[in-house]
Amino acid sequence: MLDGVSEYQQERKGFWHAPDGPMTTEAIALENWARAAHDVLEETATSYHGVIRESELAERLQDDTGIRTTRPPDRWLPKVLQPLAHLHFRDGYPPLTALVVDGHGWVGERYDDVLRANEENPISDPAARERHASRSRLACYQWAGSAPEDGGLPAEVLSTTRSRAPRSTTAAGARAPKAPRAPREPKVTAPKRVAASDRPITVCPNCFMAIPATGLCDNCD
Repeated sequence: MLDGVSEYQQERKGFWHAPDGPMTTEAIALENWARAAHDVLEETATSYHGVIRESELAERLQDDTGIRTTRPPDRWLPKVLQPLAHLHFRDGYPPLTALVVDGHGWVGERYDDVLRANEENPISDPAARERHASRSRLACYQWAGSAPEDGGLPAEVLSTTRSRAPRSTTAAGARAPKAPRAPREPKVTAPKRVAASDRPITVCPNCFMAIPATGLCDNCD
């Protein structure tokens, strides 16, 4: 993600205007990225069965807005997509954020934010969630005019589980089954600390943008 970025930029923390411009706030960065994300997702919907990877979207948003960060995308991209899903539902758009997938081509648990924005219940079954997302993406293609005249079909959902092929054995090479191991005592681990920047965000009920620590929406003041 940081290929071609100067050592000076890599050492910077927080959010700033590229290439070596002034620092900015997270709220301003998220607002600009959300606006850019809408345009990128509209563009993605114009390709039937088109999707965009999270890593690709994160890079596009920084390139298009000129606002960069050294934070990994999984720490800030959900803060862009969650409010955007609410805005899309409010303004009558299809669930465009369903077009964003991970490295496996899945929406994963992040899609529950899309469901909540559309006043639907989260889906606990991974395969059912991916099928629902595929139908949502079809609605995006139909809205953008990229689906066939007959309406098209949802794309086939990739398997959400990894199966291991059984080992082949021969009579000569077959091994005797091992005796079952005694169950291990459960390992108790301390709860993982969550950085303040990674905690769930508060969304403004009026504009659905992230509310800063002050508790006042910068958009609506």
